[in-house]
Order: sequence, then structure tokens, then C-alpha cells
Amino acid sequence: MRQVDHPAARRTAPGHSARMARYCLVVVPTYNEAPNIERLIAAILDQGPRFDVLVVDDGSPDGTGDLVAALAARTVRVQLLRRPGKLGLGTAYIAGFRYGLRAGYRYIAEMDADFSHQPHYLPRLLALVEEGADVAIGSRNVPGGRVENWPLTRRLISRGGSLYARAMLGMPVRDCTGGFKVFRSEVLRRIDLDGIRSSGYAFQVEMNYRCHQAGFHLRELPIVFPDRVAGRSKMSRRIVLEAALLVLQLRLRPTPAVRANPARPGHPGLPLQARELGGTLAERGE
Repeated sequence: MRQVDHPAARRTAPGHSARMARYCLVVVPTYNEAPNIERLIAAILDQGPRFDVLVVDDGSPDGTGDLVAALAARTVRVQLLRRPGKLGLGTAYIAGFRYGLRAGYRYIAEMDADFSHQPHYLPRLLALVEEGADVAIGSRNVPGGRVENWPLTRRLISRGGSLYARAMLGMPVRDCTGGFKVFRSEVLRRIDLDGIRSSGYAFQVEMNYRCHQAGFHLRELPIVFPDRVAGRSKMSRRIVLEAALLVLQLRLRPTPAVRANPARPGHPGLPLQARELGGTLAERGE
């Protein structure tokens, strides 16, 4: 069965060869997403052989992890990282990013499990980074993007949060809180993932800021963002407050976004991290 139990994610995913399956890994954190996860994985795989899926499950009591394990036993394109409990959205994404980097994926995507991030946008997001962007963001706030079936209060909180983050941090991103992205792997090697402070939904703001702070090129793709079709939202007042405080902390106490290493071609002053958790890029064949 192709699954990885925490903390064994430190190991490279077994059985991977230098096939297209190492092209783009889609990281999907889950907690109690049993009503959605099988359909979501099928929809991601339907986008073509360039996309693999890594589910990072935080010990879902509804059996989400077991459903993914059954799928992982049938195809190498589905992988599972089990964690012992709710350790935070941000840490789930970082664990997935590290897993993908060790496995040698060229691009790493992130998305939610509730179908608010619609898988059919994945090829278009991937195309943006293939064409030269460092990070592609599925955006609700650029022309052509929108949310559906949200109450007015939630719309105001979401749009206001992005405006607040843009104004405080000077980011050229209209959807600062969105979590539907594709990264070039070089970006994630270059960003100091150990220095990420946030663990909840504020993680999305901080990652956007760190990428902008490092000088990477972020592009936004308009998306339609429907409300979840099954399960319960994890949004809460505490999560909103955490994001607001994080923005203030980043403004008042900015920290280096990147590690110090030699510059990489095409990005003057933006060095490429040459070593990532136990192997040089040359040793991993990149």
C-alpha cells in the first residue's frame, strides 16, 4: 500500500521512477473530508498524467485516510501522508511541499479538498508557471473571478482581508488569502519554509508575502470559487484574527524570506537552494 505514516514523510516516496508522474504533485490537506475525497482525487487525475496527488490527512476520524489508502494501493499516482492529529493547515502544506521536493517533482500545487478549488483549473495554473511565472494563484478577486453561494458577511471578510494584506505588505496580489496555487519547485527550495510562522489559514498570506519578498513572479488566474458542496467549513473567528495579527507582525518585524546561497540563472539576486534535506540537486538528478 502506497502510504506514508507520520513522521516517515522524511523518506522519498517509494516506487517513483523518472516518469511524468514526477511532473506536478497536487498537495491536498484533509480533516474529515470523506464525502469529497474520492471524487476529488478522481477529478484531479482526470486532468492528465502530469498530475499526481498527495493527501496529507490529520487523523480524520471519519475515515478519510482509509479511503485514500485504498486508492493509493491501486495507483502510484495517489500518495498518502498520515499525521497523528490536527497539526494545522500550514504545517500540512509544508509537509507536502517537502515530500514533493524530495520526490523530485518539477512543480508542486496546493488545493482544498472541498471542491471550492475546482480541479479543471489545474492545467491552466500549471501553464502559467510553465510559461515563466514562479507562482500561479487561482484568484477570486481579478476580473473574471468570483465566489458563489457565499453570504455577504463572508464575502466582505474575504475581500477585506485581501485589501488589508495588500495595503500593509505591498503585495501585487489581489487574492492574498487564496489557497489554490502552483509553485515552481525552485521557489519552495528557495523560501525558508522553516521560518514560516503561521499554521492556519494565515499560511496563505504568509506564503504569498514570502514569495513576493523574495522577488518571485506571481500571476493570478481568475477562477470561480463555489462554496463547498459537502462537509463543514473550518473557517472561524479565531482563524480570521490569526491572519490579521500575522499581517501586522510581518509588517512590523519582517524576517528574511530566503536562505543565503548562490544566485540562480534568470533571477539576479535570487539564489536557488542547492541542498534540501539530505541530497544535492545534482544527486537527485535535477
